[in-house]
Amino acid sequence: MKRFYENVINDHFKSAKQMAFVCGPRQVGKTTIAKALMKNSEHSSYRNWDIPEDRMRIVANSFKPLLEDLTLSPSTHPLLILDEIHKYSDWKNYVKGLYDVYQGNIDILVTGSARLNIFKKGGDSLMGRYFLYRIHPISAAETAERSPILLTNPTIIQNEKIQQLLEFGGFPEPFTKGNKTFLNKWHHLRQQQLIYEDIRSLEAIQNLSQLDLFATILANQSGQLVNCTNLASKVRVSVPTIQRWLSVLDQVYYCYLIAPWSNNIARSLLKEPKVYLWDWSLVPDVGQRHENFVANHLLKAIHFWTDIGLGVFDLRFIRTKDQEEVDFLVTKDAKPWMLVEVKSSSKASLSKSLQNYKKSLNCPLAFQVVFDLPANEKANDWLLKEVIEAEKHDKAVIIPVASFLSLLA
Repeated sequence: MKRFYENVINDHFKSAKQMAFVCGPRQVGKTTIAKALMKNSEHSSYRNWDIPEDRMRIVANSFKPLLEDLTLSPSTHPLLILDEIHKYSDWKNYVKGLYDVYQGNIDILVTGSARLNIFKKGGDSLMGRYFLYRIHPISAAETAERSPILLTNPTIIQNEKIQQLLEFGGFPEPFTKGNKTFLNKWHHLRQQQLIYEDIRSLEAIQNLSQLDLFATILANQSGQLVNCTNLASKVRVSVPTIQRWLSVLDQVYYCYLIAPWSNNIARSLLKEPKVYLWDWSLVPDVGQRHENFVANHLLKAIHFWTDIGLGVFDLRFIRTKDQEEVDFLVTKDAKPWMLVEVKSSSKASLSKSLQNYKKSLNCPLAFQVVFDLPANEKANDWLLKEVIEAEKHDKAVIIPVASFLSLLA
């Protein structure tokens, strides 16, 4: 299936001189998207660090071997794709030099499964030279071929697609095959590649089998607070080791952390975050998988809306010392914007915490998302009306998951 990211990156090169950095999990479809873009360009070249011949071109004393099959000029403006180049130790300086010499004559697309998203820590020699686009697994809205616009134009999403995504995840190959045996084999192979190949090349970790166990434990703790002391006891390593491993697994897109929200930023950093997996199909518990599923869709939406310049969005959760909790809070430009509570059953009453925080935070939107209600044929008009009403009043809305996800990217 065609990913909407193709149009986004095409539009980038039409309107911006900067390079496009495309990052995301292994096997999420970055290379497929890059090669699809080549079909839209009359002049293009693909180089992959993992291919020995391309690697020799990259480490040559000049850029000439890299560009030898391209005609560089403002009129031809070819597309150069550099895939997995982050594995080259000096790749940032290499790409910076390439851009500085040839900007205006070439479009440069850089893809990678790790490290591309951690530049802003410390000095960034590439500052101002690239825009970052974060690629996520297939979402419900993508299965309906919906244009990813901010909370508009909801499209009916078939419940069968929701169930297929829940069971097989959003990574393109297992999702499109829809085969449980293949999914099991794919899960095993991907985890082996992440732990024993990607992480081995990224960090000097001695006992990878313990890290493998730690990753499996996290799959059973999706949506829960991260208690590093308890995790260290289970895996029999130190607390600093657990903290380091969480960072590494985050870098290779195995898991991600959501921090609690607070008006006091310093105070919020002292609280425990919650952990979720990029591949929600690994989560065995149904309720936890439902929450992880919605978390991934929200994360994809806020990354996309931020990357295309609609504002600065962030994803948090709320939890007080009295255990009053709301699963997710989306902030827009550092202000509370949308509250989301996830329930497997519509029989659950409307969350009092959800209603209270909508009022106390003056949050425009608040949804209780449930998984056992289908989206109806009149969902479009009803949903837009509910969104408008929710913004006008101190009112939280119970909404079917298919309807809610139709609002997102």
